[in-house]
Amino acid sequence: MDTQKEARRPWGLAAFLLLAAVLFLALGIWQVQRMHWKHDLIARVNARVTAAPVTLPTPDALAKMHKDSYEYLRVEIAGQYRPAATALVRAATALGTGYWTMTLLETGEGRKVWVNRGYLPSGTDLATARASAPEGPVRVIGLVRLSEPEGSLLQSNRPADERWYSRDLAALSKARGAGRSEPVFIDVQEEKAERPAAGEPPVPGLTVIHFPDNHLGYALTWFALCALSLFGIFLAWRRTGRSLA
Repeated sequence: MDTQKEARRPWGLAAFLLLAAVLFLALGIWQVQRMHWKHDLIARVNARVTAAPVTLPTPDALAKMHKDSYEYLRVEIAGQYRPAATALVRAATALGTGYWTMTLLETGEGRKVWVNRGYLPSGTDLATARASAPEGPVRVIGLVRLSEPEGSLLQSNRPADERWYSRDLAALSKARGAGRSEPVFIDVQEEKAERPAAGEPPVPGLTVIHFPDNHLGYALTWFALCALSLFGIFLAWRRTGRSLA
């Protein structure tokens, strides 16, 4: 009789729920690890954006570094703008919808760096944006940003129509015949020019720094599912024991 009772225990269900509990536990631990990584990243980025500016790493150095090591790095570069190599990229900012003013800057060493000079309101034309670029030597302090290939989530870039929805550096360089440029661009915080342009300059310093941090909520969800799976084993075992009594 005891052997028959034991055979009727819900071994299959128990094994399934135990496997699920182990999986949920592993996912919860992984989310906790991700949370610690994200908090470390946020701390490092917050320290970078207010640190003293450094020299922009060389292309070789950037190629050897992980993007987390240099994104939002505060740098300083000097050179001259190439106003003809300017593009207006759609933007939604704290000041409203408008454009990011992307202009190519060429350093004394011949490096070509795309610079996001800041925000211009909707209705600004390309000629006005180009005229806002200072002539002669300029010095720029800003944050290193990553290229945004192809376009936005909803719209692709259309270079032939001057419709830009993301800051795709390779596409911008190709459209302006600029040749090879740096693999990163700079969001301007400060721009110092010997001969400022006569037109109204773009508004700098509007970089949005936001990292989603939902890992704790996800971890608690996985741990709760783990606990429910274990509780399910207990209930199934208990009910089976009563029915066999």
